[in-house]
Amino acid sequence: MSTGPVDPTTTAAWSALSAHREATTPDLAGWFAADPERAQRLSLEVADLFVDLSKNLVTSETVETLLQLAEQTGVLARRDAMFAGEHINVTEDRAVLHTALRRPAGASPALVVDGQDVDTDVQAELTKVFAFADAVRGGQWKGVTGKTITHVVNIGIGGSDLGPVMAYEALKPYAQAGLECRFVSNIDPTDVAETTKDLDPETTLFIVASKTFGTLETLTNARLARAWLWRGLSGAGVLADSDEARKDAVAKHFVAVSTALDKVAAFGIDPANAFGFWDWVGGRYSVDSAIGTSLAVAVGPENFREFLAGFHAVDEHFRTAEPARNVPLLMGLLNVWYVNFLGAHTHAVLPYSQYLHRFAAYLQQLTMESNGKSVRYDGEPVTTDTGEVFWGEPGTNGQHAFYQLIHQGTRVIPADFIAFATPAHPLVDHDAGDADVHALFMANFFAQTKALAFGKSAEEVRAEGTAEDVVAARVFSGNRPTTSIMAPSLTPSVLGQLIALYEHITFVEGAVWGIDSFDQWGVELGKKLAMEIAPALTGDTAALDAQDPSTGSLIRYYLEHRSN
Repeated sequence: MSTGPVDPTTTAAWSALSAHREATTPDLAGWFAADPERAQRLSLEVADLFVDLSKNLVTSETVETLLQLAEQTGVLARRDAMFAGEHINVTEDRAVLHTALRRPAGASPALVVDGQDVDTDVQAELTKVFAFADAVRGGQWKGVTGKTITHVVNIGIGGSDLGPVMAYEALKPYAQAGLECRFVSNIDPTDVAETTKDLDPETTLFIVASKTFGTLETLTNARLARAWLWRGLSGAGVLADSDEARKDAVAKHFVAVSTALDKVAAFGIDPANAFGFWDWVGGRYSVDSAIGTSLAVAVGPENFREFLAGFHAVDEHFRTAEPARNVPLLMGLLNVWYVNFLGAHTHAVLPYSQYLHRFAAYLQQLTMESNGKSVRYDGEPVTTDTGEVFWGEPGTNGQHAFYQLIHQGTRVIPADFIAFATPAHPLVDHDAGDADVHALFMANFFAQTKALAFGKSAEEVRAEGTAEDVVAARVFSGNRPTTSIMAPSLTPSVLGQLIALYEHITFVEGAVWGIDSFDQWGVELGKKLAMEIAPALTGDTAALDAQDPSTGSLIRYYLEHRSN
């Protein structure tokens, strides 16, 4: 792999794409009419996913030139370096090995990185997580009063929250009955208060997820949860008023996902009940590590293994498939096309599945923390726009909210539509002639991508008898790009496949742009300033006087209006 990135704007492919963009007028209706094989040619499969790229604003020439851009910017060489464990996270001098988390046991050849047998380490930690999950699920793990656990509360933030909560919500049909997971992330005390207010401390187990065991929000919430546990047990008359009794209660009701065992022990958690992961796993890539412990408890080790197998299937596709059929490569290049040549600023992800209602939020961290960069990995300024704002809502909810902008607005908004052939709940509407509700739901899925692609002309509107003064308002221009992703059903494996797909899409974009998609220095400054500002909120006049005029004014307003 080269020591520095290739400036994509200096490549022949970039120049060719620029010229191609100027010479090409999007015409999906015309392109389909002229090419009866377009849908078949641009529909691909990866594991259980069927991916239709045919409604994107590309011709064969566009795709071929985008693939040339990938070659000329070294995307595949960087991909191979990632899988091999090279330190492609250059600002932190780390390997990027989230793909190692889902390698199957006994994978050959073994993956050894920096002298460490990565496969052995990963499998050992999984075995530990799964033993814990089985103990909770089987009732062997009991609280301090001998009762079995009914509720597991994951305390984390960022990747330590977004991944587990998204996956738990997505896989609720696979969760064990009588065992509920909840999630606390926000340092707003409302979050922990609302999450715990109806729980029984005797049957509640907390998982504190923080690699360094020093994340401000997570540790604050963990202390609040510990105080809630002690208070609740004392109020129930089952906790003696002694440090030893309180320590024993914490040991029975708290575990950690962390490698800082000294800090874990100081909190009161038995280090034997701490599950670790490695510095080559970024937080937003960690749901398939021990960070997913709450998910493993909910769905069980067997389903979690299937989850990992789904990731691995897409990893292998991305690693080995020829470029012209490589789905993550093509989808990443399409995003580059829209951002850098068609002026797109945002990207919608629209799952037609209520179980994926947190998927867009999960992708926001994955994509925007990864590729929200203005400096290349060699320290030089980028030469192109980078990143997109990812957003979305599930199903027909979005149709009644923001689809107007996608259909008739002035901006290009590429959209990914995700759906499943078989629902978890195949219900019928008996009052509507036993209508299949999922079929109705899917009719909307198919209709939206068709309407966005082909629109509705003024002639078609007039033919419906529409008054001339409102014809223009009812015209749909079409040529609004979409990708359709379908699978037989939303299983643990399919969820893993979807996550891995977007991980590698994100990688491809970052590789073209020459940025380090695996650091996140942009989140650090606000954390540092918060610690400097905090004393000003509790009477430190020097800290208050040190603030800029706007911040100082806002703090004074807060102090004047704080009522308790």
